[in-house]
Amino acid sequence: MKTWFLRTWKENKIFFLILGLMFVFRSAIADWNTVPTGSMKPTILEGDRILVNKMAYDIRIPFTNISLVKRSDPIRGDIIIFDSSVSNKRLVKRVVGIPGDSVALINNELYINGEKLSYQEDFTPSHITTVKTENIMGVKHSIRIDNSGSALSSFPPVLVPKHQYLVLGDNRDNSADSRVIGFIPRDEIVGRARSVVMSLNYDNYYLPRSDRFFHSI
Repeated sequence: MKTWFLRTWKENKIFFLILGLMFVFRSAIADWNTVPTGSMKPTILEGDRILVNKMAYDIRIPFTNISLVKRSDPIRGDIIIFDSSVSNKRLVKRVVGIPGDSVALINNELYINGEKLSYQEDFTPSHITTVKTENIMGVKHSIRIDNSGSALSSFPPVLVPKHQYLVLGDNRDNSADSRVIGFIPRDEIVGRARSVVMSLNYDNYYLPRSDRFFHSI
């Protein structure tokens, strides 16, 4: 057995080294995540593969969430990827509240520290939903809302605790975010996403959406 192992290692050590480096790279530096749900529509679609910068906030020990060096903290408007201990899955949401912020949502319009964000209606794709541009302290992005509202459309002012973040999905009435799972601890955050690497259309035989390749989000 030992002889077989040594022979296999000698014959394939370059392959094993490359494979190991690839796993370290994906664990600690950058990776891509598949988005299976529509909770971030219209910014991110089902079938998008988003690029995750795992060094955006921390330099971590590979294959762990242990931070060696903190590089920065998430800011309002960032799209973050985090391992939620509450939902027991990896999620993608947008930061709308940082530690110390007071955040409220009234009829799908955000108030941060008592100031209402600015909104501009883009278009109404159907009588059911509307797409608007939301401006979070200079970060402009599209959100999708149900015209009839939902139980998630409003919540009273809440204070974001120290070392935690309030996140929402851009598909505001169809997202299990901080309104469902609570605040997100800083140490659960894996990285930041700013672009789509590639995309497959789940509704059209998984054919590629070429217009979304390397699309900024």
